[in-house]
Amino acid sequence: MFVVSAIETVKKDSDYVNINNPHHFHDFCQLLYKYLNLYLPLYNNELVLLCIGTDRATGDSLGPLVGYKLKDFKHNNIHIFGTLDKPVHAKNLIETLAYVKLLYPNALIISVDACLGSLDKVGSVSIGEGSIRPGAGLKKDLPSVGDLHIIGIVNVSTSMNMAVLQNTRLSLVMNMADLISLGVRHCISLYNYRMSIKK
Repeated sequence: MFVVSAIETVKKDSDYVNINNPHHFHDFCQLLYKYLNLYLPLYNNELVLLCIGTDRATGDSLGPLVGYKLKDFKHNNIHIFGTLDKPVHAKNLIETLAYVKLLYPNALIISVDACLGSLDKVGSVSIGEGSIRPGAGLKKDLPSVGDLHIIGIVNVSTSMNMAVLQNTRLSLVMNMADLISLGVRHCISLYNYRMSIKK
């Protein structure tokens, strides 16, 4: 989990999709597929989805929920890290990153995490280039993660971010997790299909 302002210097650009938009699934898939189509060929068409967070705080459970919803998604070129059973969080992030880079040194890494931000962005999912800094919103010193990022803005940033995370609505986080996981399934399946017919 991090605060949007804390990563402005890390990420290059982002596009936002609000889950209350009636066309949010179409808009999300259009954006995600654009990035996959642009970046996957540069990384041997191999993808690591690094889903960051913990189920101990509702607002920070977005990443593990996405990982949980994708753990049965079987494609040779996609690897999921971070689920409800095996979350990736502050205590094991560095170790997990080293493991990912050892196993999949040439893979595209997309980091998925929850975020606190401005009121007008709450309920939005952002996709963009560049890494994120998990834990920045809670003053944790962790490495930047990802070549691309998908973040869900789950609540408003305040001076009491941990309390805000604990009081975030589960329904909002679940809706975001559904959008991201279904979007990833759709876009990866479409990408792999289009690659197969090119061969």
